[in-house]
Amino acid sequence: MKRDELGELVAFLAVCEERSFTRAAARLGTSQSALSHTVKRLEERLDLRLLTRTTRSVAPTDAGEQLAATLRPALDEIETRLDGLTALRARPAGTIRITSNRAAARDILYPKAARLMADYPDIRVEISVDQSFVDIVEERFDAGVRLGESVERDMIAVRIGPNKRMLVAGAPAYFARHGRPRTPHDLTAHSCINLRLPTLGGLYAWEFAKDGRPLNVRVGGQFTCNDAELIAAAAVDRLGLCCLPDDQLAPLVADGRLETVLEDWSPPFPGYHLYYPSRRQSSGAFALLVEALRWRG
Repeated sequence: MKRDELGELVAFLAVCEERSFTRAAARLGTSQSALSHTVKRLEERLDLRLLTRTTRSVAPTDAGEQLAATLRPALDEIETRLDGLTALRARPAGTIRITSNRAAARDILYPKAARLMADYPDIRVEISVDQSFVDIVEERFDAGVRLGESVERDMIAVRIGPNKRMLVAGAPAYFARHGRPRTPHDLTAHSCINLRLPTLGGLYAWEFAKDGRPLNVRVGGQFTCNDAELIAAAAVDRLGLCCLPDDQLAPLVADGRLETVLEDWSPPFPGYHLYYPSRRQSSGAFALLVEALRWRG
């Protein structure tokens, strides 16, 4: 295979995955027009239409889907092998792409990655902040960050943070007016702020447990949101009670803007884990990041 032909295949797969010439061009570091000419040249060489183009979107044809399905594992294997070769360099190098939610990226992932990049100038880290669950294999990430209970069993999971608890909290003025719930069942008489889940779009059922018995409660109130920081702010504004991770509530509890209740109904659960495919061959750069993130508390 000629070098230009391999470049055409890489360009086509990028467009197929991004469903956009603009995004694919940015990913490959080239111009949109050059990328369009490259893909057109591939279609002419194969005498096949690989992409359906409209003014708003790009989608693979049946032939394009088949070609992409063939290329993706082959190019992934090449990329993995190349990453493995960087371990033979005197200085670790390479790019590591990680997807994470905002809280973990801000509090755990970025601080450790920043120190690693300062120590190893040839290591590059890309953090993609996304509140929804992302298929790291399909989206070509090296790793992702999730709560331990959410990691698929076929992934390698490395603990990078302490256990967490979901706590119910409200403003002191709210409790002064409406009283404090003594059990989760009492929440049905309170105004509660619902969390809209980012992946499936449903509402989070507040989770409790006592003496080993779980209890989920569906709550109601005036305000619903899919962002934890805004929900906490609404609780401070006395719009109702919120149920959020303890680390996100800690600063607001410490300064007295929120108070927690039902603590004895809120057991701990596994905190954040870095996860990645078991078949991934660890490069020197990736191994250093894993060790930097590993929880030792």
